[in-house]
Amino acid sequence: MVLLSSTPKWPTFPDYFHDWALVDVETSGLRPGRDRVLALAILTLDAQGNQTGEFSTLLNPGCDPGPVHVHGLTPDRLAGAPTFEEIAPQVGALLSSRVLVAHNAQFDYDFLAHEFAHARSWVPVSRRLCTLALNRLVGPAAPDLKLGTLAEHYGVRQEKAHDAQDDVRVLSGILRGSLSAAEQLGLALPLLECPPRQDYKPYVPKTPCAYRNPGRLEPGGPLTQGMKVAITGETRVSREELVARSVSAGLNMMTSVSSQTSVVVTNDPGTGSAKLKRAADGGVPLVDEPTYLRLLETVQPGQAKSAARQRAAAQKLAGEPTAPPAPTPAVPVQRTVAPIEPTVRVDQPLSGRRVLVLGGTHDEAAEARARAVALGASAAVNLSASVSDVVVLPGGEEDRRVSRIAALGLRVHDAGWLFAPATQAMPSSAKTAAGHRPDTVSVLVRGAVLDLSDTGTAWTVTAAWSQQTACDVDVVAFAVDEHEQVSGDEDFVFYGAPEHPDGTVRLATDGPTEQAVTVDLDRLPLEAHRVVIAAAIDGAATFADVGAIEITATRGIGAAPVARATLDAATTERTMILAEFYRRGAGWRLRAVGQGYDHGLADLARGYGVDVAE
Repeated sequence: MVLLSSTPKWPTFPDYFHDWALVDVETSGLRPGRDRVLALAILTLDAQGNQTGEFSTLLNPGCDPGPVHVHGLTPDRLAGAPTFEEIAPQVGALLSSRVLVAHNAQFDYDFLAHEFAHARSWVPVSRRLCTLALNRLVGPAAPDLKLGTLAEHYGVRQEKAHDAQDDVRVLSGILRGSLSAAEQLGLALPLLECPPRQDYKPYVPKTPCAYRNPGRLEPGGPLTQGMKVAITGETRVSREELVARSVSAGLNMMTSVSSQTSVVVTNDPGTGSAKLKRAADGGVPLVDEPTYLRLLETVQPGQAKSAARQRAAAQKLAGEPTAPPAPTPAVPVQRTVAPIEPTVRVDQPLSGRRVLVLGGTHDEAAEARARAVALGASAAVNLSASVSDVVVLPGGEEDRRVSRIAALGLRVHDAGWLFAPATQAMPSSAKTAAGHRPDTVSVLVRGAVLDLSDTGTAWTVTAAWSQQTACDVDVVAFAVDEHEQVSGDEDFVFYGAPEHPDGTVRLATDGPTEQAVTVDLDRLPLEAHRVVIAAAIDGAATFADVGAIEITATRGIGAAPVARATLDAATTERTMILAEFYRRGAGWRLRAVGQGYDHGLADLARGYGVDVAE
């Protein structure tokens, strides 16, 4: 469909009336708390889109400025700039009582939050809007959703990429175009509540262990570099000192106990702590503190992980597999579904279409979406500019979106159309008469597998759903070994710990009905065989109440989708495995899973070996 005139007007929908603070930051790296802001630009708008203020400055971060080839901010250019502490009051005044707007807003928000924490304050923002998330809802006919691409799509001139002042000016034009398109679709804005937080702390990385795990500590045997060690209970030497001495000896200190733990240190094996229970169940040996301190004096050399990587590279060149098939998982995730070829065949009558289903019971809607996908279409969960067809089931005529659909001139069908669609096949031209562009993204059905040929760029799986009931949905990720267990609690990424300590797995919340997991596959440790991405409902609601969840896979933030799947659980599930990245020989694959469970997130996490407090 065609949305937008050549000059988008500021929307008149009252729900879109807010005072806005558009923000862009240039940074010394990608890790908030570790890296610093080098340049900041803010542009404020009133509810009618009129500019009310503007601010921009370079900042002296007191550290290496990082990738100068990207942002052009050399130490000499930054030397005379103010520190963030000096301009924090002015920045706070511009942000206060306004909705923060940014492209990939969590990135800018987290950097600002950490900068305010350095200044012993907190970022005065209560709501934010991500224009990347907004455009994922809009679905514009653009090659991707990067800032420069959207600028061209919405007719905004970009003069200097990666320049904070120009980027925030471009952002204002993108916001205008995006709001205009969203108004035509009748979309609720993905405003995210973000009450001021005071718990942002400087980034403290976990020291990575350079050695492979040699296995369990043998009775009377020595410690070997790379052994996984957990400590539980009171110790005579401070816990911090024990950990520091162990790390310096080449041991891998863990916060939880799994089947891969080499030894547990405890002075009171009868306490019945969760770690000791897990050690007993898994046959993990125990030693007391004096014994452990004695063993620390004669730790044996281990096998460096770099050597293992060299062998893996050699095996890859020789065409040999580098990882054995995964055994039966400890968590009962169904992996018996045979891989299904994800590429849509050109002879499928609905190939290239995006179908939105309205009305019906949960089971009826799920069946209709499955039928559409089987015919080559992708199933949408929200009305967007990419939708080409709408199927109305009983009760769907009462949906508030029906009037918008009629005004947009979309094709509307009853359920019978899904059984005889051949006579209305998609034209082969670049656009239909209604302005719809055929969808060329690979459509994955449940169990389908996608080979990831390019792992040099981090992959992102975004989960989105339509808010059909009042409940919170949390997306989480587990980095697990060949036994389907986490090596430590830090391998569980969730809303309370949204980033793995080494930065390889990150969770982003871009809106109330959209969350994303980004995985840097090339940097994952060799012992990580899978990254499992799941969703869990907080409370008594089920996925029958929430409805379908659509997942989209992209290479990098804002990139064009590579694949998507729409997953329907049955009626009683409260947790669902959405997708998983897994090793296949020397490479990686992505599988759409769609397996639900009646239990909650805590039980799911325990099944993967996470220590969860009762």
